[in-house]
Amino acid sequence: MTKQWYFINSGPCDPAYNMALDEALLHWHAEEKLPPMIRFYEWNPATLSVGYFQKAKRDIDFDQLDKLNLGFVRRPTGGRAVLHEHELTYSIIVSENYPNMPKTVTEAYRVLSEGLLKGFQNLGLDAYFSIPETNEQKEALAKPKSAVCFDAPSWYELVVEGKKVAGSAQTRQEGVILQHGAILIDLDAEKLLSVFKFKSDEARERMRHKLPEKAVSINSLANRTVTVQECIEAFYNGFQEALDIELVPYELTAEQQQFVEQLAETKYRSTEWNDKY
Repeated sequence: MTKQWYFINSGPCDPAYNMALDEALLHWHAEEKLPPMIRFYEWNPATLSVGYFQKAKRDIDFDQLDKLNLGFVRRPTGGRAVLHEHELTYSIIVSENYPNMPKTVTEAYRVLSEGLLKGFQNLGLDAYFSIPETNEQKEALAKPKSAVCFDAPSWYELVVEGKKVAGSAQTRQEGVILQHGAILIDLDAEKLLSVFKFKSDEARERMRHKLPEKAVSINSLANRTVTVQECIEAFYNGFQEALDIELVPYELTAEQQQFVEQLAETKYRSTEWNDKY
C-alpha cells in the first residue's frame, strides 16, 4: 500500500527561516506529530550557506557577501558552501527506522536521492549517480581540496555528462534523517567564486577553469529555459515514483509557524550559531 507523506512548497523564504523550518519538521517527525515530509523551497535573498563544521571566516569573503547583498546561514547539515540563487532546494525528513531504509548514511542517501534521479529524468536529462572509483577520487571525498560544494560530486550525488547537477547534505538527529540539497537551475560561476577566499590569484584562476568541468546547471543542459515550476512538478512526481509514496499538501498551523519564526530568530539569525567555527 502506498504510504502518504506530507508535502510543503514554501516558495522563497529568508535563510534563517529555511533552516529553522527544516529543523522544526525533523523535531515534529521525531515526536510523531507529523509523518515523513518532502519540502521544496527557494531563497530570498540569494544566500550562501555553509556546512555545519565549515570554517566560514577562513573560507568566505564576508565583505563581498555584503557588497552583493547576499544572505548567509550555517546549515545543521555537513558539507561545503553553496550559493543558493537560481535553484530549487529540497528537503526530506524521514525516520531512520522507515521500512527498508538502509542503516548506512551513503546507502540511505542513495535511496532518498532516487527521487532526484527520477526528477532529472522527468526533465529529459540523462542523470545518474556518481560513484567514486579510483583511490584518488575516494581520497578527494575524504579531504576536499576546496570550500566550494560544486567543486566535485560525492557518493551518489547526481551528475549529467560527468558534471554535478545537485549537491546534498544529511544530518541525523533524534532518530530522524534530514537530507536537503540544491538542484541547480542556473549557475553564476563568477558570483560563486567571488565570495570565497583563495590562497592566491593562481588558486582562484585554477578554480575558475575547473568549475565548469565539475558543475553544470539544468538550463545549460536542457538547451531551453526550465522554470522553477517545471522543476517542482518534475521532482514532485520523481519523489512519489521513486519512494512509492503519495504526497499530500500540508500547511503549518499558526502555532507551528510561530515556533519556526522563533527558532529562526534565536538560532539561525544568531552570530553564536553562524560564527560557530
